[in-house]
Amino acid sequence: MPTPLMPKATAVWLIENTRLSFKQISEFCNLHILEVQGIADEEVAVGIKGKNPINSGEISLENISECEKDESKKLLLKSIKTYESSSKKRKSPRYTPLSRRQDRPNAIAWLLKFHPELSDGQISKLVGTTKSTIDQIRNRTHWNIQNVTQKDPIMLGLCAQIDLESAIEKARKTSRWQELKDQKEPEETRQSGMKYGLIKKEDYEKEMAESVEIQETADLLKGIIDTEND
Repeated sequence: MPTPLMPKATAVWLIENTRLSFKQISEFCNLHILEVQGIADEEVAVGIKGKNPINSGEISLENISECEKDESKKLLLKSIKTYESSSKKRKSPRYTPLSRRQDRPNAIAWLLKFHPELSDGQISKLVGTTKSTIDQIRNRTHWNIQNVTQKDPIMLGLCAQIDLESAIEKARKTSRWQELKDQKEPEETRQSGMKYGLIKKEDYEKEMAESVEIQETADLLKGIIDTEND
C-alpha cells in the first residue's frame, strides 16, 4: 500500500489542522489507529514537526474537505515523482561527529526500549555503532551503563527522522516483528491502549520515578558509608 513520504509527520499535521477521523488518518498514513490516537494524545511522535501533504502534492484540499464531511470516504494519495537518494550509493559507514559520539549509548537504549522491532543491524546503521555495543547496552554490561539514559536519536542529531521511519517500516514487515507481537498477551495490550512498540506515558513516568528513587537511595547509602569512614 503506497504511503506518504513521512507518515508520522503527515499524521501530526492532519491531526492538528483537519477534522478527519483517526481511522481516515491511520489508513492514509498506513499507521495503526492506536498509534494515531497516541499522536493526538501527545504520547507518540513527541517533537516531530507536522508535514503538510498538500504542499508536497500528496493530497488535495478538496479530498480532505470531502472526507471531513463524510467519514466513510478515504483520503487518496496522489502519485508523485520520487528520486533516488544519493545517500544510498554511499557504502562507507555513517560518520558521527566526535561531540555526539558520547550520546550513542543513550540513543541505543532509547531504540531498544521504544522500537524492539528494529534489528541490531538496523540500529547499527542508524546511529553508527557496532553490534557489540548494542549487546552491552541490552545486557547492561556497558562500562558506562550507570550514566546511560534513554534519549531520542533524532533529537540528538544521530539520525534523520525519515531514516528512522523507513527502518521501522521495513522491520515491521519481517517475521521477527510478527513473532514479537504474538508473544504479547492480548489482554495486556488492550489495557495498555498501545501496541506495535508503543509505550504508555504513565508506564514511562513510573519507570523514570523508580529510577530516580533508586539513585537517591544509592546516594544516601554512599553518604552514610563516607561518613563512617571519616
